This record gives sequence, structure tokens and C-alpha cells, in this order.
Amino acid sequence: MLEYDDIYFMQQALKEAQLAYDADEVPVGAVVVINNKIIARGHNQVELLNDATAHAEILALTSAFNYLGSKYLPEASLYVTVEPCLMCCGALYWSKVGKVVYGASDEKNGYKHITKETWPFHPRTELVKGILQDECAFLMRSFFKSKR
Repeated sequence: MLEYDDIYFMQQALKEAQLAYDADEVPVGAVVVINNKIIARGHNQVELLNDATAHAEILALTSAFNYLGSKYLPEASLYVTVEPCLMCCGALYWSKVGKVVYGASDEKNGYKHITKETWPFHPRTELVKGILQDECAFLMRSFFKSKR
């Protein structure tokens, strides 16, 4: 079996973000991975579902919970193209996800207060940031530039 890395899985999250972009949604995509296999995918569907909570991370987590029949994901990694917001950090905390990997920082809505004292994730969650950062940021910039 092939071993994939963070770059490969972030590329898959970028494909989800492109689906959001094509649907005129804020282009954020996410995938949930366990044992080197994608078990869930999600992209922003806030406009489609008329639901402010329909973020890529939330939809991917819900799909993963349903797939596994479990409310916790300690063995899972979530790859998301943009730094999670406070709401998504809360969902990731309660899911007990093992690893969060994000691409681009989000200066406006990201949870940028990540320190040892304000850690928004489960204590055992590992955080990796900046994977394919330029590609992830480009998609966001392109989307918002097209709106001006």
C-alpha cells in the first residue's frame, strides 16, 4: 500500500476547496484521514444549505462520524485548506481528532490565538500548519478578488 504524506492529503483538500469555489462558496475544503485512507470529505456549503455552520471541517467531521459510527476521531487527521475558525476549533476539540493540518492562515476569521494557554484543540491533538500554504491562499485571494 502506498504511503501518502501531508502534501498529498492537502492536495485532496484543495480539490474540495475548488468544488466550493466553483459553487460560489468561500473556497475551503477538508478531508479526514485514518490509516492513510480518506474516509470523509467536505467543502463549504454555507450558501447552498443556507446554514452558517456548514463549514468544510464540520461537514467532513459529520461524514467521518457517520462512516465510523463514532463520535470521537482520536486516530484521524483532518486536513483543511484554511486555518479553522473558532467554531470549527470547538468541533475539532469535541471530536478529539488526533491531528489537524491546515494550509493558509486566516488573518480575519482564523483562530489565531493558539498558544499553550489558549490551545483550542484536544490536549492530544497535533497541529501542523503551512502545508501548500501558497496554493491554499491563492484560491482564497482569487475568490474574494472576483467579488470586488
